[in-house]
Amino acid sequence: MAGTSRTVKQPNELLNAWLTRASISNCQLAREVERKAIAAGLRGIKPSEGRVRAWRGGEMPRPPVPQLIADCVGERLGHPVTRADLGLASREPVDATPDLPWQPAATIAAITQLTRSEMMVPHTRDSADALAVHTGAELLLPLQRWPLATPSALTARGGGRIGRSDVDAIRAVTTLFREADNRHGGVVSRKAVIAQLADAAELLNTASYDEATGRTLFAAVADLGSVAGWMSFDAGRHKAAQGLFITALHAASEAGDRALGAHILQCMARQMSHLGHYADALELISLAQYGARRHATWATRSMLASLESRFHAILGQVGESEQAAGQATELFAKIDPAEEPPHLAFFDEAEMSATLGIAHQIAAKHDPKTSSRNRRAEKSLAFLGRALALRPHHRVRSKAFDHLGLARTHLVIGEVTGAHQETQTALDLFDTIGSKRVGDRLAELHDEAEPYASAPEAAELRDRIHHAVATT
Repeated sequence: MAGTSRTVKQPNELLNAWLTRASISNCQLAREVERKAIAAGLRGIKPSEGRVRAWRGGEMPRPPVPQLIADCVGERLGHPVTRADLGLASREPVDATPDLPWQPAATIAAITQLTRSEMMVPHTRDSADALAVHTGAELLLPLQRWPLATPSALTARGGGRIGRSDVDAIRAVTTLFREADNRHGGVVSRKAVIAQLADAAELLNTASYDEATGRTLFAAVADLGSVAGWMSFDAGRHKAAQGLFITALHAASEAGDRALGAHILQCMARQMSHLGHYADALELISLAQYGARRHATWATRSMLASLESRFHAILGQVGESEQAAGQATELFAKIDPAEEPPHLAFFDEAEMSATLGIAHQIAAKHDPKTSSRNRRAEKSLAFLGRALALRPHHRVRSKAFDHLGLARTHLVIGEVTGAHQETQTALDLFDTIGSKRVGDRLAELHDEAEPYASAPEAAELRDRIHHAVATT
């Protein structure tokens, strides 16, 4: 008989959701686990239907039973499923797939699992953590189901009843964390926002609410989850960030909020681009554009087009980049800020100008002709200069990125003095925030300045960057 190593009070919602998705009954799973155990030469593993009910109720089977269950479910579905996917891993996994059933119970369980296991450990884009993120088909194929997913029926729960004021409180806290992230970077408040997300997930799991309130609650938790993911991304916790983004996307799906889902996908696209997975970043933007095509606001459409321009430029698709930039500008002119949701407040003229400025910088960098390279660089400097002029005072990290963008554009055309001046300002700002992303961009600038290292200003620039990044 399969024994147990510990008992968990809460039902295993992930296992329940996957068994439902695979259409496997308790009796069928018991038979299949026994069959696989016999085939593997394992004796004494003969679970009953009652034992399967206990697993679904939260009992943790001893190894190797969790892997046998995962093999059974994966065989039925036709693709691999891990122990962690089924909620049967004893620690936070590094091999979990990014897929989840599009069901509220699974979404709540995944958020709870992520928030419970979080610890602050600094990483960079070259860390083992960054290398562990899901990419390519492994990431994109499960997310392709997002445009087709529909909100599930929300069932009543036994806890205290919550109302609109509770949802508004979560949204207010989300706004505070978003502002803190803009001012100070993601390192400082990451643990706090994850703790807040854990509390919000507990409300989803235990409170009683009607259908309308449930939808707005899922939306509020999705937005809070996107901020938690963004702070984790900014702190260099790439694996955790990806998991948070994916569960936030599921929560947005349960809320029926496609525009919020598109916002979360663009966050994921920025992370993929930061880690060098540019084709994946462009695919995520395309998925966001398709999935939210009937629901996206003008700001959402303009933001996605501006990022599309940037990623096309990185991939050397200059014509497509310029076309997307034109679309972004046209769509931006139609925005009415009063009609935009809070999560899009960041996308103002400064943000669009910065995004397009980087797109022109990248295009200039890869342009072999001096005359056209200089023209593109001039456009980049103009866009980035406008972004800086329009940035609100509290967007400290964004200002650091803008100055770094200007420095890198100056280097593209060999203007070492200009690069040195902008880098000095960026480093001053970097001293006031906790952002691994800014540190990564500084490291890129350090490498790009190497061809000019014989010039005193370039040598000093590289020394200051090395000192700043090495001591954080």
